[in-house]
Amino acid sequence: MSGIEPMRQLGWILVVIGLAVVLAGGLLLLAGKRPFFGRLPGDIMITREHFTVYFPITSMVIISAVISIILFLIRK
Repeated sequence: MSGIEPMRQLGWILVVIGLAVVLAGGLLLLAGKRPFFGRLPGDIMITREHFTVYFPITSMVIISAVISIILFLIRK
């Protein structure tokens, strides 16, 4: 019976990881349809003749805060 419990925990971990991947994929699909996402004050875009460099600093801080809040609520 002791071998069943670790497998059950692993199953739940895989389910949570799978849901997180699906959520991240959905956010990526929707991100292109939101004109404000990636164009917030603090997001840096450097455009030169042959290349463009983009640093979405503010957008990533907001995403990190939202994910941290969600994880805090799940753990509580």
